[in-house]
Amino acid sequence: MLELYQFESCPYCSKVRKKLTELGVDVKLRQVDKNDRSRVEEISGQTNVPVLVDPNTDTTMPESDDIVDYLEEHYG
Repeated sequence: MLELYQFESCPYCSKVRKKLTELGVDVKLRQVDKNDRSRVEEISGQTNVPVLVDPNTDTTMPESDDIVDYLEEHYG
């Protein structure tokens, strides 16, 4: 199952959640503490969200536009 590291109030995260819903992709949402982004940094090497983790393709990806393109290509 895909995982999305995100904040609820983040517009970039919302964009990715919308695409996941549109494509009907199951995802586990991982809420990130705005004051402690160490887990995101461990996973992706940076502290920004969203970050998508896809164990099906062994992919970890930041940046909402890149994630949306990836989802379209692999799950669209």
